[in-house]
Amino acid sequence: MAKTTLITNGHIIDPANGINRVGDLYLDGGKVAKIDLDSSERRQGGEREIIDATGLVVCPGLIDMHVHLREPGQSAKETIATGTSAAAAGGFTSVVCMPNTAPPADNASTIAWIKERAAREALVNVFPTGGITKGLAGEELAPIGAMYHAGIVALTDDGHCVQNHEVMRRAVEYARMFGLPTLDHCQDYNLVGRGVMNEGYWSAVLGLPGWPAAGEEVIVMRDILLAELCDAPLHCQHLSSSGSVRLLREARSRGIKITGEVCPHHIALTDESVRSFDTNFKMNPPLRAQGDVDALIEGVADGTITILASDHAPHCDYEKEVEFDCAPFGIAGLETELGLFLDILVHKKRAIDVAKLVEMFTVNPARLLRLDRGTLSPGVPADVTLIDPELEWTVDKAAFYSRSRNTPFHGMTLRGRAVRTIVAGETVWVLSA
Repeated sequence: MAKTTLITNGHIIDPANGINRVGDLYLDGGKVAKIDLDSSERRQGGEREIIDATGLVVCPGLIDMHVHLREPGQSAKETIATGTSAAAAGGFTSVVCMPNTAPPADNASTIAWIKERAAREALVNVFPTGGITKGLAGEELAPIGAMYHAGIVALTDDGHCVQNHEVMRRAVEYARMFGLPTLDHCQDYNLVGRGVMNEGYWSAVLGLPGWPAAGEEVIVMRDILLAELCDAPLHCQHLSSSGSVRLLREARSRGIKITGEVCPHHIALTDESVRSFDTNFKMNPPLRAQGDVDALIEGVADGTITILASDHAPHCDYEKEVEFDCAPFGIAGLETELGLFLDILVHKKRAIDVAKLVEMFTVNPARLLRLDRGTLSPGVPADVTLIDPELEWTVDKAAFYSRSRNTPFHGMTLRGRAVRTIVAGETVWVLSA
């Protein structure tokens, strides 16, 4: 008889079905069986595991739709095995991996390789994206149809940005034919130039090349216009500026199919952090000023920004141990993002509640990407995350499951974290006592 798991007395939050109350959740044969909100039935028979979730949030498995797993070709930074272990430890049951690998995931064979590797080694679900253009070079469209049939869930040149507006338009139109959203890394190369940090007071003081917010906002505006012209979904990745939030808010008020995400470092830190010249504070897009941080949080609170993500970007230690100008952009984020968002958005700023946070990590990305995840509806895969929203813990990079340790949050105390991650009915990670 198939294994049955009973998760008892948890605070079940399933935004897709409007559930937000204490109850019992039954998992059977790798699928969600039922939710008993009255806790009146305790099923007997068969092999049964009982998990007491008293005081915990029980929600659909969290989805991070912006992750760099680095395979193929960059396994010194991360692998599918280590990256998905980090995801599980962060409470994520599904990750969407970016195509800027070596070689790039811009063709059906590379997509097939990623899926086959994930089937053998991944602890959580891995959904690949395909490059918008060949080689992520921004010049010639990649074989979108072939990649769709190989299993991609979206198009993106993440890490790069298509500068040619005509090429981007055709990409969005082709993506629409296959029901795929287009995800865009918003960066105008001409405006950004050699910028390595936010253009402003601190770039002037530190003598580092500045990266103006307009370098992001110009492309956000381009994407809004294309989403309207093509009547197709376009998603702006890792928003960082107040101007981007303002543009997105106005466009969404007119019903344009434009969405945006925010990453934890862009609301937890400002460009003042760079005064240490610590390369773990070097991001793409860069950390901005306090006014931008406030605008991003407001955008989350009012529903302008609908998705939370990590932009998990692992790098080797030796790559970061160079001059600030020369270091690669990005940080490892899978194991800290949930704690940061809970600590900042829910507890400190009170911009949203836990139910809204769960929505931004589950049903919202699932709907955008058309995944059969992000819900506890009967019959769907039994991907579940258990969260203790009150648990205080200290970030220790030495304990990371990720192969990389490039984080600016080492030693920070956060409030709230995942304590158990369940994929297809099986516990793949549990917080040790």
